[in-house]
Amino acid sequence: MTSPPPTAAPTTAERIRSACVRAGGAMIAAEGLEPTPTPVHHLLGDGSFAITVPADGAVASAVLSAGAAGVQAVLEMTDYAPLPLREPVRSLVWIQGRLRGIPLCEVAALLDLIASSEPNPALLQVISNPRQPVDEGRQLLMCLEIESVVVADATGAESVPLGALLDADPDPFCAMESCWLQHLESAHREVVERLAARLPAPLRRGRVRPLGLDRYGVCLRVEGDDGDHDVRLPFARPVSDVAGLSQAIRVLMGCPFLNGMRARRA
Repeated sequence: MTSPPPTAAPTTAERIRSACVRAGGAMIAAEGLEPTPTPVHHLLGDGSFAITVPADGAVASAVLSAGAAGVQAVLEMTDYAPLPLREPVRSLVWIQGRLRGIPLCEVAALLDLIASSEPNPALLQVISNPRQPVDEGRQLLMCLEIESVVVADATGAESVPLGALLDADPDPFCAMESCWLQHLESAHREVVERLAARLPAPLRRGRVRPLGLDRYGVCLRVEGDDGDHDVRLPFARPVSDVAGLSQAIRVLMGCPFLNGMRARRA
């Protein structure tokens, strides 16, 4: 019996979890109000999102006025490419649900829970004590109870069940991906060129840029006269650490010294 082919790409749920970690442009849009930035957007184990909104803003006012009923809202997360590309958006994630306030007596414990896995500096701006002044820059922690999750990218749009999202994990390299790809582009163009040599001949005439990197492979963006083309180069098998990632990239490059060893002199 032959072995099944290696997984070539992250699942949609895995891609969403990774986007949650690195999303640089998250907005919350409550019904009837202008969208507002939310610097904290953390998926909790119960299937809801903890988010923050400006304490003196319209969204906070609407949610607090609604009481236990909350308001209908959509969280939009934008996953940007780490390089200045012609089309910088890699994917958009829309999470629709009901936005409710969190009692201040529960905020401190929830902040500790979030910080234990995501030490976001924006957490320091959250009001966790009723005596704290509600001045400019302060944030309120709220809960978005998920009703639907949709992700859209160059291949189209897809709905993801909440259970699949909870079962998935972020890619182990997603927090470091931007720095690595920027370094690859600026200091190791020869690696990009070796990877580009694996592309179909018509695509090699465009400008090849590193677009994505995960445990399953490398994605390249080809900016050509006929538009943009994204091509994934899968690893032979998924990797889980930096050593495995380095070796997998060497294999894609066709490097004969997979462990970085030099040829022995005669």
